[in-house]
Amino acid sequence: MKKIKSAVIGAGYLGKFHAEKYASLPDSELIAVVDVNQQAAEEIAQKHQTKALTDYRQLLGQVDAVSIVVPTTLHHQVALDFINHGTHVLVEKPITVTVEEADELIAAAKANNVLLQVGHLERFNPAVMGLDHLPDKPLFIESHRLSPFNPRANDVSVVLDLMIHDIDIILALVDSEIERLDASGTPVLTKGTDIANARIVFKNGCVANVTASRVSMKMERKMRMFRPSCYVSVDFQNRVLTQHQIGDKEMFPGIPDIKTNKSTFENGDALLEEIKSFLQCIKMGEAPLVSGESGKRALQVAIQISQLIGESE
Repeated sequence: MKKIKSAVIGAGYLGKFHAEKYASLPDSELIAVVDVNQQAAEEIAQKHQTKALTDYRQLLGQVDAVSIVVPTTLHHQVALDFINHGTHVLVEKPITVTVEEADELIAAAKANNVLLQVGHLERFNPAVMGLDHLPDKPLFIESHRLSPFNPRANDVSVVLDLMIHDIDIILALVDSEIERLDASGTPVLTKGTDIANARIVFKNGCVANVTASRVSMKMERKMRMFRPSCYVSVDFQNRVLTQHQIGDKEMFPGIPDIKTNKSTFENGDALLEEIKSFLQCIKMGEAPLVSGESGKRALQVAIQISQLIGESE
């Protein structure tokens, strides 16, 4: 089968990994790596024996698929240019700066009959994918996404940088409209919010308590879900899915025992799976796991949380 001509726009920290995955996949032919920093583009391009460019517009109409891994403020314009030239787009999260920009990308992708996928990477974490097989919708969710400070990722607040991962997963799991949102947060090391907490109440009765910090002393990425039939814990960092269920025996008179089932996914590569899925959807004409609509909804909630905290993103 004909290879999909692909390119990576943005040769920063994440961009180099996107290029590595495209170069390694048999369905893909990495045509170019693009960055305004010529040296950065050339370093990655040489490693994968492809072309280095400094202006993405040279590729318009020349490639089948692109990963857009540039600063969030540039997502809309770069993605729109490629979409309008018939190119399938995988854009890093958050999809855009505003909901209006996201709507424009979604409409353009539909008009041009191309795929628009948003890079909510955790959806491809094997521990998260294991949640699809569990019965019942969650009734209560608690998530913690904590990281030490990294100056690389402070062009947006912790809500749009880290919390949005959990917002996206929770929205997909609960699959209900939001009834009420409460949030609080504060700057610590930057001018934006560095630590934040949100409480999301859904119309179906589920409640989610979501915490994100980029100024913690340790890294922790966990989510706990209480369902009618079980309690489930996801350790994103170590790719562990643990399920606790009521057993058949009793640990005390009248009190059932607890059965525990722990699954560890040792060889997961979420970014590789994300890009493989993107290319597969292009080949098969299927809808992506994380569509433009999904990315927009996560952005919408993240912006609402930011506004409640008192930010002007």
